[in-house]
Amino acid sequence: MATATETATDTATTQAATTQLTLAKSITAGLKRALQDDEKVVLLGEDIGKLGGVFRVTDGLQAEFGTDRVMDTPLAEAGIIGMAVGLAMRGYRPVAEIQFDGFIYPGFDQIVAQVAKLHYRSRGLVRMPITIRVPFGGGIGSVEHHSESPEAYFAHTAGLRVVSCSNPQDAYDMLRQAIASDDPVMFFEPKRRYWSKGDLDLEPAEVLPLGKARVVSSGSDVTLVAYGPLVATAKDAVLAAADNGVSIELIDLRSLSPIDFETVEASVRKTGRLIVTHEAAQSGGIGAEVAASITERCFNWLEAAPARVTGFDTPYPPAALEEHFLPDLDRLMDAVDRVLGRANSQSDWEN
Repeated sequence: MATATETATDTATTQAATTQLTLAKSITAGLKRALQDDEKVVLLGEDIGKLGGVFRVTDGLQAEFGTDRVMDTPLAEAGIIGMAVGLAMRGYRPVAEIQFDGFIYPGFDQIVAQVAKLHYRSRGLVRMPITIRVPFGGGIGSVEHHSESPEAYFAHTAGLRVVSCSNPQDAYDMLRQAIASDDPVMFFEPKRRYWSKGDLDLEPAEVLPLGKARVVSSGSDVTLVAYGPLVATAKDAVLAAADNGVSIELIDLRSLSPIDFETVEASVRKTGRLIVTHEAAQSGGIGAEVAASITERCFNWLEAAPARVTGFDTPYPPAALEEHFLPDLDRLMDAVDRVLGRANSQSDWEN
């Protein structure tokens, strides 16, 4: 039996390990822990060192770990990714930051032609333990190339893991898992949620596998699948629907490649209805893949056609119009009405 002193010590340790942090600072904590745990982990990117990154995610890390491990790079994404490839070949675990989502395209060729292929091309002799951090999505009132959602490009590329966190605990846990993985990981961070606070356990007893979806809330009438920035919006929809007597099961997809279809399938077999939401354009998006795959797997259980609530098939709009572009609570609730066969925004022209 533990003594009172031992119990008090254990309690103090648990309290010290659990704190309230923003999502951004949880990523900082994950990077710091990875740097401490493995001397082969190095960070590189534009302004991540002295400045601490444009979102201050890497603030203080260069001062603590030195310029050899937290490196400022030129404004050249192809060079950043190419340098990460070379470091990985030499046994390092590079973490490359792309400053904004829309800046990733100059590095696209390196990512899809080298990072994603070298393990396969070398018959397993070469590994690419590279993590590429990408702040993505809108909602910050920014200009062109600063609010895009390019995740589907990379989910379509064999050889890459593609994940997105939605809360501080997952940001910390998933980033550490990504850095420890021998596979290259695209790590999409919802920038408009950077300042959202939540509990963070620095020593969690259990951590969900990197490729596993999370059932955020259980429900019986509708399955709602979201990831990244829209998980918070989907939580609002769960509460609003409950006020109207509708029970929504919310699933945070977390991994976009591979997708945990088993968790989604189990939910849809229970509810008979599916809604998928993301900020990216509708055509060719993650929502299309989820809707098609679940229709194949659960056709006999579906009570209605799956619904998608997404961004529009247009370039990202100016800041003054982004609230009309981004999926919101009203659009999610309209989709709930749609899959339940209630009056909705499409009722008039459908009939």
